[in-house]
Amino acid sequence: MTADATTAPVTDTARLPDAETQTSNDPGDDIHYRSPLLDVPGAVPATGPDLGVADHYGDPLREQREAERGAAVVDRSHRGVIRITGPDRLSWLHSITSQHLDTLPAMRGSEALVLSPHGHVEHHLMIADDGTTTWLDVEPGTTGALLAYLASMRFLLRVEPTDATGARSVLSVLGPAAVDAVTTALGPLDHPLPQPGGGAGGGAEASGDDGDQLALGLYPLAATGHQDPDVAGTLVRAMPHGVDLLIPRRELTATVERLQSTGVTLAGVSTFEALRVADRRPRLGTDTDHRTIPHEVGWLSTAVHLNKGCYRGQETVARVHNLGRPPRRMVLLHLDGSTVTRGIPVTVDGRVVGFVGTSAMHAELGPVALALVKRNVADDAALVLNDPETGEVAASIDPASGPQQPVRPAGRPTGTG
Repeated sequence: MTADATTAPVTDTARLPDAETQTSNDPGDDIHYRSPLLDVPGAVPATGPDLGVADHYGDPLREQREAERGAAVVDRSHRGVIRITGPDRLSWLHSITSQHLDTLPAMRGSEALVLSPHGHVEHHLMIADDGTTTWLDVEPGTTGALLAYLASMRFLLRVEPTDATGARSVLSVLGPAAVDAVTTALGPLDHPLPQPGGGAGGGAEASGDDGDQLALGLYPLAATGHQDPDVAGTLVRAMPHGVDLLIPRRELTATVERLQSTGVTLAGVSTFEALRVADRRPRLGTDTDHRTIPHEVGWLSTAVHLNKGCYRGQETVARVHNLGRPPRRMVLLHLDGSTVTRGIPVTVDGRVVGFVGTSAMHAELGPVALALVKRNVADDAALVLNDPETGEVAASIDPASGPQQPVRPAGRPTGTG
């Protein structure tokens, strides 16, 4: 299997069209979404894949520092949300994604991929199951394509996937105090959550054990005074960066205000992105292209269950993992002087060896970026990024760049599939 390291990322922007003069409070509308939090004084709108939410609220570096030492809430309400009901929902998702989901307990979550027949990443899913409904939150602009794929795979199974973006939205509370901040603002959770960094990642070791799951908590409808079964309270999902809140969309502003009233900082999406880059966590369509396979960007350790088979793209996952030779790898770059444009080529001695994904200004590390480069690029290579806006920018690979690859073999154990 080969991959073209020079191909720039491709982002599906079907749900963020060019109607710049029209706005909507519903990301599911066919006009461009505008979060109500853009009305907060000092809000600076984001662009590109984060169109519709705030990039920052006047001081992005201060917002980052608050997120790293305490708690900060980030508006990610432009993400798509899919609601799946029906008794076959988990076994069905198990059969069509890269993750082991058919025995996922109630009030647990996970992370999964939808792959092409050749093993290329098509969709990245964050999952939460409350016992009766499975919720997927996905990259902006990908909901329509994912729903079409899910509908094509229903057959006669008892599942019902629907677009819930108009009813639900995502907030992320970052930082070491995230769990305490949420419980202080919203009340005690019915399921205690681990603190950030405490092993709450979904499949952090790609062990194939059913215990590699994300813990969930729930604020029931009674806590918010609503009785709409389609919004069933607020789900809280433990994440390595803190917690994600899947809330009724109509409560977006009120929830943020409750968090702020207890001392949580309101931060823009640039804070989330800068910390994500420093943690070397990829983003679909920004740090990937149409040929990306899970092994190249670290998703083999978080979104792929190596001890299950019989899903689309599984043969490529097993073959490349067992051979240990993915064609490219994602690395963290330290940049000389400034951030750069997404998608520009990475060169060594004038030869293109990859492309830049997300570039961000980190409060402590300075300008950094994620890049997808050929596997044989040396860690000490002198890289040059050819940015048409800023000119040539020198870059170096962080010594801790991965991605880490699980050591156990992948295959189809007897009795699975």
